[in-house]
Order: sequence, then structure tokens, then C-alpha cells
Amino acid sequence: MTTKISPRLLSTVFLAAALNLLAVPSGHAAAQRDDAARHAEQVLHEVGVARFTAPDFQPGTIRHMVMFRFRPNVTQAERDEVTKRFLALAKLSHRSDGKSVVVSIEAGPQNSGENSDLGLEAGYLVTFASEGDRNFYVGHPIVSDSRFFDHAHDAFKAFAGPYLEKVVVFDFPVISESKP
Repeated sequence: MTTKISPRLLSTVFLAAALNLLAVPSGHAAAQRDDAARHAEQVLHEVGVARFTAPDFQPGTIRHMVMFRFRPNVTQAERDEVTKRFLALAKLSHRSDGKSVVVSIEAGPQNSGENSDLGLEAGYLVTFASEGDRNFYVGHPIVSDSRFFDHAHDAFKAFAGPYLEKVVVFDFPVISESKP
């Protein structure tokens, strides 16, 4: 059986991968750009940074999953401060006109017990109303023009980085949903 993937979904997957450093230790840049990063840069070049980060760019629910492994010497109080500041981004992340880019942020410790957590300890789920909002929020490494990225999130990354040993980010558009 062959499954067809829509060009929009494929573009979204490439963009999500390019916007985030997947399983790269905190503070380390990827050695070279992969296909996804090059694709995101191409989309950015084609539509321009203002469009790429506009609230109505690729509307639809976007989930931004973030998982951390803290450095061994990080105290519980420091972990709690990282989570407190991450959650604060729900109110602090906004555009220059004051409009929020985040719909919600949820957080919690890993507790699945399935023995497949890769050593990750804390998870965060950020929800956006569009890819443009997500692009504005994430900013670096694709968006470097400070007029088109979220300074609160940028400051959070600078604050949290020294406490983190590993960061995994996985973004996806909600294209299907099942409820009881």
C-alpha cells in the first residue's frame, strides 16, 4: 500500500525539522545544513521573512514538542526555574503589536515507564495557530532578522541552554484527530 503525502505536509515536515536542532546537545550547532534546513531556507527566500513569520502563514494548529535532558549537576530548583520560565512564554511571547503567538504551553516530567525515553526528563507542548506564529516564535536558526522573531523565546533559550545536556524538538501540523 502506498500513502500519498501532500506537498503542504511534506513542506511542513521539512520546515519543522529545519527550524529545530533535533537531538543535538545544547550549545552545539549542527555541522552542516541538512536537506530540511536547506528547504526551509528556500521557502523563506521564496516568500520573504515577513510572510514566513506572518500570523496567517500556513494557518492551522501546529504542535511544537520540546523535551529536555538536564545536565547532571542541575538542581531541582534550577529545573523548576527552567520550567517556570518556559511556561511564562505563553504570556511573554508576542509580536510588536502585542498579539500573542502562543495558544498554550503545557509541561511535565517524563513518567511513561516504557523504557524508551532516551534519557529525556521533561516535556513541553507548545501550540500555535499557524506555521507563521511558530516560525516567529522559534526564530533562529532560520530567521535572523530581529524584527521577525520572538525576543522572549530567544532570551529563554539563552537562559536555559547552560542547564541542558540534550534538547529534542519535534513539530507537526495537526492533520487528523480522533476522539472517543
